[in-house]
Amino acid sequence: MSDFLSDAFPRLGRRLPKLALADLPTPVEIREMTLPAGRRTIAIKHDDVSHALYGGNKVRKLEYLLRRAVERGARRVATFGAAGSNHALATAILANDVGLECTCFLTHQKRTPKVPMTLNMHRRIGTEIVRYGGSIDQLALFRKYVQHRQAWVVPLGGSSWLGAVGFVNAGLELAQQIADGHIPCPDRIYIATGTTGSTAGLLLGLAAARLSTQVHAVCVVEPQFGSQEKLDRLLRKTTLLLNRCDPAFDADLADRVNFVWRDEFLAGGYAEFDKRTTDAVTAAKSELGLNLETTYTGKAMAAMLHDMQSADYSGEACLFWNTHNSRVLPVDSERPATLDTIPEEFLRYYG
Repeated sequence: MSDFLSDAFPRLGRRLPKLALADLPTPVEIREMTLPAGRRTIAIKHDDVSHALYGGNKVRKLEYLLRRAVERGARRVATFGAAGSNHALATAILANDVGLECTCFLTHQKRTPKVPMTLNMHRRIGTEIVRYGGSIDQLALFRKYVQHRQAWVVPLGGSSWLGAVGFVNAGLELAQQIADGHIPCPDRIYIATGTTGSTAGLLLGLAAARLSTQVHAVCVVEPQFGSQEKLDRLLRKTTLLLNRCDPAFDADLADRVNFVWRDEFLAGGYAEFDKRTTDAVTAAKSELGLNLETTYTGKAMAAMLHDMQSADYSGEACLFWNTHNSRVLPVDSERPATLDTIPEEFLRYYG
């Protein structure tokens, strides 16, 4: 079973069909790790294996977003991100999988080891990469690469009310795994939060399932891209539109979500990181066998490990939601012999 939303709200399932792209439900497990403060038990939600080609949290959103593109007769999707964007790559891979061409408008970012491999994967599948941001005339770019091309635009991070529906489904999925006895109900969930779509949907799904779990939304982007105010607006818009689609979806649900906004692990901005993050990535690898990274999931792990060692920690059950892709890409990080679809300006990311 993969459509927990349809099971809980049949009318929503009929009104908001999705493409069956993700391998759902994603696994949960209980692990233990040794911290300076002692042994701790941690639950893990493995969205890193949500798809056979490219896992991570974006797949859930794209089930709904790409279905809408297909319904509207699109031949191409266009989306946005930084050079190493997980969202942009996931969109390109899954669009290719369902027969849609893909244009990615990519901005520059801080150099990280994963960017060259990401660009090489775009090159392998033929993504049309367009340099974006700075002083570039955005309107001219959209006229050239979107207008009159039967293109469906997927927002940054896939974070729209429709994209958030993918994580409403995820919250209901977790609730069913708890009911089935796979894990105990967590007191806290830690999730990396960028453009807020995954977190907004998860909060609504948990609230719809009447779980009291508190979500710690660990911010990984600057305020213009993701903030508590943006999260609140998306929560209310998603609730409003789902209630319009199906009155059984409570119109007041956004008022009952339970979360804490955490921005103290941002470390200066997107793709920036500090020792707390690198230590968390190292601990996750050595103690839990998780391959995290320093842009998103390392910061969420750092927040959780910090809290589990704080003086006021009293044994609360914690769940780490792994939003990072763990599938191995069939490319390396070497500079390609020919650039093909990679803009020359992006050569800076190769060693």
